[in-house]
Amino acid sequence: MRMIRGGMVTISLVAACVLAACSSEVRQPPVAKNVSAFPVTGDAIIEGTIGEASTLIPILATDSASHAVAGQIYNGLVKYDKNLVIVGDLAESFDISKDGLSITFHLRHGVKWHDGAPFTARDVLYTYHVIIDPKTPTAYAEDFKQVKNLVALDEYTVRATYGSPFAPALASWGTSILPAHLLEGKDITKSPLARQPVGTGPYRFKEWVSGQKIVLEYNPDYFEGRPYIDRYIYRIIPDTSTMYMELKAGTIDTMTLTPVQYARQTTSKQFTSRFNKFRYPSSGYVYMGYNLRHPLFRDKRIRQAMTAAINKDELIQGVLFGMGQRAVGPIVPGRWAYNPDVRDIAYDPQHAVELLAQAGWREKNADGILVKDGKPFQFTILTNQGNQQRLLSAQIIQQRLRFVGIDVKIRIVEWATFLKEYIDKGNFEVVMLGWSTSQDPDMYDVWHSSKTNPGELNFIGFKNAEVDRLLVEGRSTFDIEKRKKAYFRIQEILADEQPYTFLYVPDALPVVSARIRGVEVAPAGIGYNQIKWYVPKNEQVYVP
Repeated sequence: MRMIRGGMVTISLVAACVLAACSSEVRQPPVAKNVSAFPVTGDAIIEGTIGEASTLIPILATDSASHAVAGQIYNGLVKYDKNLVIVGDLAESFDISKDGLSITFHLRHGVKWHDGAPFTARDVLYTYHVIIDPKTPTAYAEDFKQVKNLVALDEYTVRATYGSPFAPALASWGTSILPAHLLEGKDITKSPLARQPVGTGPYRFKEWVSGQKIVLEYNPDYFEGRPYIDRYIYRIIPDTSTMYMELKAGTIDTMTLTPVQYARQTTSKQFTSRFNKFRYPSSGYVYMGYNLRHPLFRDKRIRQAMTAAINKDELIQGVLFGMGQRAVGPIVPGRWAYNPDVRDIAYDPQHAVELLAQAGWREKNADGILVKDGKPFQFTILTNQGNQQRLLSAQIIQQRLRFVGIDVKIRIVEWATFLKEYIDKGNFEVVMLGWSTSQDPDMYDVWHSSKTNPGELNFIGFKNAEVDRLLVEGRSTFDIEKRKKAYFRIQEILADEQPYTFLYVPDALPVVSARIRGVEVAPAGIGYNQIKWYVPKNEQVYVP
């Protein structure tokens, strides 16, 4: 399960309608007379985003802002199609041995890097070796450490051999392939490609103005055919209200609506004649994570009390306007590995008080705050700037915890600083964040005790020997029933341990300008066919 930290919600190329049938509000305007109904080239898409990319070298990035942009620039060997089936990408096809221990990738001929150099097996081998290099600060090495041997059979054929069954093997090769001719023999952490990437994808990098925008332009040599829309521009707007005003003013074309915007501010005929809005279950969840190295949160009774004091349904109704569902663990409902029998801790303030008392927090000071050994029970929830849902959730939680005698402060930090100075350094007490997940349930990188080093994904410091064993079991067999048994048990343990308070799975609420044709909802969301989106000539508004 490739996990990406979400400071924002983007029009994700991997967002999935996996919980129920997708619903959408699509009012495609009729094609004007004398305008061809066939796709034409030209124009631009401007997407509003609250967070700025940290790096455009994908293996060094763990945030959604970076991966959203990098996903336009790079390709993996494989990808998920519109129905969430793994198909070839840079690999035209692949063969899996009967025992599942080797995958042979037949690479596409004629693919070019954006600088004109040919794509070959050399690039695949380089990417593999740099990911497993201990000097590379990547959160994604573990999947590739399972490879026993990777060889190039010829310039366009690569075979990966595994020493034992590894269930996520094929999906792991969706990782972006990097250009060997520009990176071999160099320190990847100092590469100019972090700011000026060179990929094989549908869009080429053009410009990055810090704090303002990242501009991409179409790749005329893209192997699936050039995108019809000439430019894709990410505008960094750290406030969703401001972003929405820009949308209505026509200065951006697409964004993710907040629930209140979706439900109350976008229903007029004036709006729906200009924009198409969509709603479908997202592939991620929002959580409140506890720094388990902090003395306050080492006792699981404290963490259980936190969850018991929080009314998740209140958050779903009050913050999401009902457009979401409860999260009870790290696998979203509807996935085959989701355990429907996990017992979530119910909202019960009295039970929270009892758990806190069991942990030694019985007395209150004059302000009604619990005290122990003369110290009040207080902490700060840290979250990122620009995400109104998380801020509102934190404010509601703040009031609920105050009711049981806990003093909570809220601190909002700019996204890049949030990651670099707080999350990666473990410099926090409690965080409110989200994970975007891929289809395979493997979650080794987030929950295994070996992944707690700075910059890795188990940044809360969770360690549990049984979970470690089950994580290995779950990824080390092709038997889906054995995998399901392992992941079901992991969810039971996490429900008891409560290293996170799993809050909710929000619906995805993207909106796209109605002048942009070809946008279609599928199990993979709306971004799967983006290169086929187009704007009729008489409606194009951006010219080079």
